[in-house]
Amino acid sequence: MSERLNSAAVAEKAIVHAELPRARAAGHALFERSEPTLAEAIATYRAPDAVETANIRQDVDRTFEMPSVLYGATVALYLGFIAILGVGLSTPELAIPMAIFAIFIVGLFGAPALWLGLGRKPEAKAKSFGELMRGGIQTHTGLLAGRDAVAQMMVLPVLIVLWGCTVLVIAGVVSA
Repeated sequence: MSERLNSAAVAEKAIVHAELPRARAAGHALFERSEPTLAEAIATYRAPDAVETANIRQDVDRTFEMPSVLYGATVALYLGFIAILGVGLSTPELAIPMAIFAIFIVGLFGAPALWLGLGRKPEAKAKSFGELMRGGIQTHTGLLAGRDAVAQMMVLPVLIVLWGCTVLVIAGVVSA
């Protein structure tokens, strides 16, 4: 879960003191005072007039502002890797492990997608692909152009698929 913090948000919520705290005349008195007994503590206790309920619900951006098309492409490439290896190295012993891998991939991307739909609708919304290409995305290190963000997000899934193809080529050369 992430919350966007910038200097304006931090300054808005910061507690600013106009004066420095005053020095105590006798600092040692702070450590030498005796603790009140239980009876004294109960006798001096005053219940609060009204109980404030804390608003713990926060609108947190869980979309990372990335278009869902990119997440779909990532899932497709991961499942493509599993399919490439499953078809290329087709043996009966690999059927169950490949099915388990595919179920895990769908589950690991599907559970967060379902989680976004639970509860009330968040104010944060993922950018469309066109918005990402036009405006880019703000990262911790600054504004990133849309094409650079797509390249960063898709480089690993593409390399994994290429790795799967390479494994099949090597297996074919070795077995021939």
